[in-house]
Amino acid sequence: MTKPDVASSLNETAPATRPSVSLFRKRLRKFRALKRGYYSFLLLLAAYGTSFFLPVLVNDKALIVRYEGRFYYPVFHYYPPSTFGQEAIGEPDYRRLAETFREENVGNWAILPPYPYSHTESLLELPGSPPHSPSWQHILGTDDRGRDIFTRLAYGFNVSLTFALMVLAVSYAIGITVGALLGYFGGKLDILGQRLIEIWSSLPFLYTIIIISSIVVPIYIPGRNLLLQPSFWLLIFILTFFNWMGITYYVRGEFYREKARDYVGAAIAMGASEAAVMFKHILPNSLTPVISFAPFMIVGNIGALVALDFLGFGLPAPTPSWGELIGQGMSNLTKWWLVSFPLSALFLTLLLIVFIGEAVREAFDPKEFSRLR
Repeated sequence: MTKPDVASSLNETAPATRPSVSLFRKRLRKFRALKRGYYSFLLLLAAYGTSFFLPVLVNDKALIVRYEGRFYYPVFHYYPPSTFGQEAIGEPDYRRLAETFREENVGNWAILPPYPYSHTESLLELPGSPPHSPSWQHILGTDDRGRDIFTRLAYGFNVSLTFALMVLAVSYAIGITVGALLGYFGGKLDILGQRLIEIWSSLPFLYTIIIISSIVVPIYIPGRNLLLQPSFWLLIFILTFFNWMGITYYVRGEFYREKARDYVGAAIAMGASEAAVMFKHILPNSLTPVISFAPFMIVGNIGALVALDFLGFGLPAPTPSWGELIGQGMSNLTKWWLVSFPLSALFLTLLLIVFIGEAVREAFDPKEFSRLR
């Protein structure tokens, strides 16, 4: 056999080279293979995305009104009741308006949301005194102020998850930066920083909330006739004030380990700045604990908000809150729907997040794709 024949036969028998797959893609593929966590992520993502369309899906304002040949869009713009011939103060009663249009049958009509009740509306027209038990009109009943529980749970889901994600983002931004500085520079900065964090973490969380809540009051802006409730942003600030320290320890440890790697020395030898070495080279290789602990920090943030609302130091009224509904249930133990539905919503949400956290932790396990196994 000649040399070209040998070369061609070797090329035919040689296995085809496979394109290299990045470590992140391998972890993402592993996460998708964990069906319980992956489907929980899709379900929670779909529910959270849908919650931003609640003003169109769950509201007491009509989507479109055709009245005397003109079209109105109450969900986007306020119209006084006199616009539609109603004698009332405040918002028009669009449910009654749609019923009147159907009875008159003169070409006027109104399209209501699929669930035409608001989270702040007190349903005083219902027979008896609130809270009312579940019915076909109010599938989860009403609370002790006559407000629909389903709408308050739906809006409360958006408030709780948005609050938890914002606290997580700000806490991670501070904690990762501080942990990176302590782990990269070490020495006296690390010793001093650790002592300050230990002192900071010893501050009592609940007492701080009580003191600040008793001092801070709503701010009235006369020019715009606006009452500014600072509690939502204030609670984010307070929880961030305490939450950023947890991730600092993990990032610090990762930076201590990674800064001794050869690629860090190569980046320094090539003239990269310290900021570039820290956040461009070391940080991407130190994100395993950051990503793994994120779902569990979200669980903690939601639990903290529910606990504060339950104790009366959380979001201001009439903000929809799961903790406030659970507090009503504790005051009305014979009204089973006030206890079971808010607790069920909280349980299912936290359960989905925990499933996601378990899948993320397993997918981002550093031992899973390590060459040293």
